[in-house]
Amino acid sequence: MRLFNLLSFQHIVLYVFPTLVFMVIFGLALAYSHLKSDDAEERKKKIIYRFPEGIEDRDAPFPLAMILIIAATIIWVFFYILGTGLLGVKI
Repeated sequence: MRLFNLLSFQHIVLYVFPTLVFMVIFGLALAYSHLKSDDAEERKKKIIYRFPEGIEDRDAPFPLAMILIIAATIIWVFFYILGTGLLGVKI
């Protein structure tokens, strides 16, 4: 048990609030932002391959939000490893 109950509440807010904000922004970003090119609409509609189960494969544009999230994850991992190694923090 912690000495101050407010500290536990603060930690919960610091974990939950950014997660909820991220989920909302991520959902909106996936719904509304794609890398637009001249043939983006055509690529969304053109079926490239049909699988036996009735699943259709398309060459649709990759969402910008996914590119940013993947890049941010790679950058975070790099700096986390670098910081852990330089500061000598035990995991």
